[in-house]
Order: sequence, then C-alpha cells, then structure tokens
Amino acid sequence: MPEIQLGVHTIRSHGAKVVRAHMHDWLVLLFLMILEVILYVIEPFHRFVGADMMDDLKYPLQENTIPLWAVPIIAVLLPLMVILIYYFVRKDVYDLHQAILGLLFSVLISGVLTDAIKDAVGRPRPDFFWRCFPDGKGVFDPVTSKVMCTGLKSVIKEGHKSFPSGHTSWSFAGLGFLSWYMAGKIRVFDRRGHVAKLCIVVFPLLAAALVGVSRVDDYWHHWQDVFAGGLLGITVASFCYLQFFPPPYDIDGWGPHVYFQMLAESRNETQPGNVNALNVTPSEIESVHIYSHRGMGVSDDNMSSILGEMESGRRC
Repeated sequence: MPEIQLGVHTIRSHGAKVVRAHMHDWLVLLFLMILEVILYVIEPFHRFVGADMMDDLKYPLQENTIPLWAVPIIAVLLPLMVILIYYFVRKDVYDLHQAILGLLFSVLISGVLTDAIKDAVGRPRPDFFWRCFPDGKGVFDPVTSKVMCTGLKSVIKEGHKSFPSGHTSWSFAGLGFLSWYMAGKIRVFDRRGHVAKLCIVVFPLLAAALVGVSRVDDYWHHWQDVFAGGLLGITVASFCYLQFFPPPYDIDGWGPHVYFQMLAESRNETQPGNVNALNVTPSEIESVHIYSHRGMGVSDDNMSSILGEMESGRRC
C-alpha cells in the first residue's frame, strides 16, 4: 500500500491528483469567466428617464475613489495571499485547492449575477444627467419628455448600470469568503471568548463595507445599489465557503471536507500490517476527528481505534 503522511500534502506530491479530481469545477469556472465578460460588454437595458426624474440624477460626474482595476486586487489577490501564506505554514494542498476554488467561484458567481441584473434593470446612476448632457444643456423629447442624450455612447452605457453595485458585490464576495476562511483557521467560535479573533474576522468585512461607501460618496451608486450588492456578495460567499468547508464553529471547521474524506479513504485502503507506514504528528492525532454523520462510515468507536493504531504505529 502507498505511504500515507497525514497533514503534509504538497503541490508536488498531491497537486495534480487534486486538480484532476476537480477538473469539471475548473471548466465551470472557465465558463463563468467567459459569461462574465459577455455580460460586461453587452448593452444594458435603457430604462426610461424623463425630465421630471432628473432632480435625483444631477450629482457631479467624478472619478472613482477605487478604480475598476483595483477591485480584483481587493476581492481576489488579497484573499489569495492569505490562503497562500496558510499553505506554506500548513503544507496542505487540499486546503489550498479548495480555498482557491471557493474564492474564485464566489467572486465569479457574484460577478455574473451582478452584471446580469445590471443589464436587465438598467437603472441610471446618480450622475446620469452629466453623462447624458456633458455640456449641461438638457434635451428632451417634446412628446414623452424622454432624455435625448448628447454625450459619449460608452459613458451613457455605463450610466445605465447602477443596480446593483459591482464594486460592492465583488468586495463582499472575496473579502466575505476570506472572513469565513479565517474564522475557521483561527477557530473564532471555540467558546473561549477571545474577542481579538472576532476582530480579525470582521476586518475584511469592514474593508468591503468601505468600498461600498466609496461608491455612494463618488455618486456612482444609490445607497440601495450598494446594499443589494453587499447582500448578494456575502450571500454567495457564504454558500461557496460552506460548499468546500465545514462551518467555522464545527470541530473540524479548520479543514476542507475533502481532506477529512481523504483521511477516511486512506484508513479504508490501509491494511493493519501497514500501519507503520503512517507518519502522523501528535497535533494531527489531537485535531483530526471524523464524524460518522458525514457519511464516511467512521463511527466514534472506530475513530478511537484508528487513532490508537496510528499512535502505536508511531512508537514502533
């Protein structure tokens, strides 16, 4: 039987195997990327805007405090850095792979939903007047009073993408996933009352909230757009995290589902005569616990027997 070294699964030793097992997930991610690009470039619905509606759409047109290119850095690269740091500490490719998958699914699903809703709703931004009439002279249809824009087509197109906020949904999707991830790793809900841990987990959410606030301050979004974008992003992040990891308050909340499944399968494949091949650290023996209700076929009594055999194998 092959040697099993619990807790040390590097990219070199197990990376290709893990990626092959989730190849369909990566193909779905590729499809979501293509779909996101299509939804971003197509023309949104041009909602009717009349002369009497302009009072709420005359906020000044100004630059973004947080430019578009900074959003992937905030929502993807920053969480990815934390995930990579944990990998170099823990040396667990299962955790690395599942965390990256969860993060990418979170931001891409949020992005697709956000842009699909943007294109379908076509709500004008608070600065729509100045996008439509850059010279400040309004031109309206004499019959319907509908705006007859004289500005640049690309600027007007962007003016019909107010609801919901993409900056906010992406930020809450990426940083929200990071909050879930850190909550599991530092065991925030271990019932020991360490408020400092909770502050660490809340910090990414605060950063995402500030991104949303900047969208209102820049007059690129109404407050409802930011609220909806934040709610959408954090909801998708929660579903994506729980798809790959147990809840942070779970006793096994520090590792991905697939890691514990691998442990159970390794036990089933390992014969008693090969127990000495197991290389298990004391911390692994203390922390690894597989519930029978996970459907892995390992009861509490069997788990005690497994850990006992692992411990005796280490002493031999």
